[in-house]
Parts: sequence; C-alpha cells; structure tokens
Amino acid sequence: MLIQEDSKRYQQFLKGLTEHFKPQQEAGTTESIGVKIKNIRESKGFSIDDLAARTGFSVELLTQIENQGVSPQIGTLIKLAKSLKTVFGTLTSEEGEEQYSVVRQSDRETTSRHASQKGKNYNYISLAPDVKGRHMESFIVKLEPETPDLEVSVHDGEEFIFVIDGEMKAVLGDKVEILSTGDSLYYLSNIPHLVVSNINEPTYILAVIYTGITE
Repeated sequence: MLIQEDSKRYQQFLKGLTEHFKPQQEAGTTESIGVKIKNIRESKGFSIDDLAARTGFSVELLTQIENQGVSPQIGTLIKLAKSLKTVFGTLTSEEGEEQYSVVRQSDRETTSRHASQKGKNYNYISLAPDVKGRHMESFIVKLEPETPDLEVSVHDGEEFIFVIDGEMKAVLGDKVEILSTGDSLYYLSNIPHLVVSNINEPTYILAVIYTGITE
C-alpha cells in the first residue's frame, strides 16, 4: 500500500510539472535578458570588445545575444554574469532581497530560455529566486532532444543533476553518459558540457549549479 501511495504521489508530481511547463504559462522575461546584459555592460564601462575579451565569446555572439538574435544557455549566462561582476539572477530578473527563499508548488514560475528558435532546447523553474547575492542556482529543467545548433558550455563552478523523469544525454568533454530516471551526475563546469533529452520527448531534471564567487 505504501509503495502504491508513493507511486501515486510521484505521478501527481509529474503531472504538476507538465502543467507548469505548458507554453501559455511560460514567463516572458527572456526578451529582456539581452537588454539587461547591454545595460550592465555599459554601466560597468565595458565595450562589447572588452566583454568579448573577458568571456572568450566572440563579438558576433555577444551582439546577437544583446539583440536577442540567439538564446544564451545557462552556462553562458553564468559566465557573462561573472565577467560583468554581477550574479546570475541580475541577468534573469530572478534575484530578490531575501536571506532565504521558499517556493511553494503553487507559486512556481516557468522561464523560457529562448528568445529565438536557435538554442530552443530547455525551459526551467528557478527554485530560489528571492535570495540576494547567491552563488548557487537551483532549477527544475525541462530538456528537449538534441539539435544540431546546440553548443557545449564551459564556465567556472560545479554542477549537480538528478534525473526526475525521462532519459538524459550528458556530453562531458570527450565522454558521453546516458542517465535514466533516478540517476545523478556531478561535474566541474570547466569541462566542456552539454545536457539534452536522450529520447524523443522532454526529460525533467533537478539541476543545482554553484556559480563561483564573483570577482
């Protein structure tokens, strides 16, 4: 009976995730990310060439991000935040003024991380949006299957992933790991990495990212 009850709760949890990730419930903050990056860059007195030198990203890519022509991955945003001497939440409007954060199931908000069709491979729910100056980011992420235009991420920090439902493909340097429901993964973020759904439907993961201390 206890196993059946646990299974029922899990199925309800998955149903709730599916509801949260429906397109009509996606938050519309993505369109402002490029503007935020540009405004912060200019307020710091950095030219786009300066930012390119600090991040290792090309001027072309940074221009596309600022003009919302390409969607930055979470790893790209983390690297941009550190190079701009700010925190991840400042770029995504997910930073409050609190010392702790409680997110009730009914209050979760889904954020789409695609301003364009390029890079459209995941949405996420931030699980700690209100803590100021935090150096860990926690998400429930809906991963889509791999597409040819996706690029690996490299940035400072560490990452932990737990597969909630589905099957995930993780590219870590020259190695590929396939993780199923209940599997977990921990890696240093300076390893070139990419995570996608390994099946022809979404995979849900819990991801916790330590972004490192901002200089």
